[in-house]
Amino acid sequence: MNAFLLLLALVANCSALPVVPVNRDNWSLAEKYLRRFYGLSAGYQGRQSSSGAFQTKIMDMQRFFKLEVTGNLDDNTLDLMKQARCGVPDIGEYNHFPRHLKWQNNNVTFRILNYTPDLKRSDVDRAIRRALNVWADVTPLTFQKLHQGNADIMISFGSKEHGDYNPFDGPDGLLAHAYPPGQGIGGDTHFDEDEHWTKDSSAYNLFIVAAHELGHAIGMSHSSDAGALMYPVYSYSTGFPLSEDDIEGIQALYGPNPDSKKVKPKPEAPNKCDPMLSLDAVTELRGETIIFKDRFYWRLHPQMVEPELTLIKSTWPSLPNKVDAAYENSEKDFVIIFSGIRMWALNGYNLVDGYPKYIHKLGLPKTVRKIDAAVHIKDTGKTLLFTDEEYWSYDEATGTMDSDFPRSIEEDFPGMDDEVDAASFRYGYLYFFHEHVQYEYSYTARKVLRIMRINSIFNC
Repeated sequence: MNAFLLLLALVANCSALPVVPVNRDNWSLAEKYLRRFYGLSAGYQGRQSSSGAFQTKIMDMQRFFKLEVTGNLDDNTLDLMKQARCGVPDIGEYNHFPRHLKWQNNNVTFRILNYTPDLKRSDVDRAIRRALNVWADVTPLTFQKLHQGNADIMISFGSKEHGDYNPFDGPDGLLAHAYPPGQGIGGDTHFDEDEHWTKDSSAYNLFIVAAHELGHAIGMSHSSDAGALMYPVYSYSTGFPLSEDDIEGIQALYGPNPDSKKVKPKPEAPNKCDPMLSLDAVTELRGETIIFKDRFYWRLHPQMVEPELTLIKSTWPSLPNKVDAAYENSEKDFVIIFSGIRMWALNGYNLVDGYPKYIHKLGLPKTVRKIDAAVHIKDTGKTLLFTDEEYWSYDEATGTMDSDFPRSIEEDFPGMDDEVDAASFRYGYLYFFHEHVQYEYSYTARKVLRIMRINSIFNC
């Protein structure tokens, strides 16, 4: 029976150049990756051999991760291959195991055999119980803790070779693995003691990893939804961790919980080509475009073939899950993020000390409770802040609001809707986003030049 190995590592520097040369090391990496996760034949002898099978497996991977299906070992594909991830192959059935492996009894027992010194015993107990409750909340499953004897799910911490012929490999490599339901070792879940386990985002969060691994232990396989707990690549998040896809997958095995109130799943990862797509915020960041939607952001770079979708919390754990507005002041090398009545400042990908601050520090009245959109006009040094049907003008040089504001959006931007969801300024033009529509607006001529679908920004 194959183990499920969760491979997690530090996220690569986001400012790295997106073009990755396809050298011998990259080809070797790709061959190993495709053999392990996509069933590439062990007899494949590298790029000098027939490339048909190799390209087919690359395309399988690209479809699963919703990349552009090129069949080529392009930079986005290589970038994903270099990210640490869970060790279960991605081929086959994605939402739960083939043959619907499950526990036949809804009362599943578990036992914690030993503890990590990184955390208090009570913190480990709490993390494991919380992780199990994530699944119990949406199914009829109950989990009974045993203190001795053999349990369905035996949980332990170990390093290197730890007794199951699936050795760990030291820090920042294999993090944990779990076995699907069954007799003997089935359901057992092991964590690598060479990692540093935490209760927060400072290293590897035990609750998040345990919730993912225990999902495997009760019958779940991987989801291709980047917002799902069972997505192959680990990321830190807060709140209830299950997406709709996770819930549908586990309830296909066990059914819903008949006793609990309906839980609110995390929103699914947004689809950039959804014709009904709307955006939360858009900003530039050192030559890249960052587009926020729900708990995620897309990163667009002129040299990138495909936009990169990432959880906000994976890059900025201290930012909120929901961003209302954002803008870049390139002269100060700051990006300001708004959520509710607070704002954060980023210098590159680092949070600036002294933040968050209240938005009223900018000179807004206390009646303003959130910013809908923000955009900095480099030519004038002004930042426009949109709220409901009005907007304000903030002078970055003096740090004060301009007089005679707020003003009407409808009156000052003819041809526009009277509300704005997001805004950006590029090449002398303002781009306003509202609901499913994007407006290209000439700031000097004061007129709308083009009206486009929101997702034309993604070349959909």
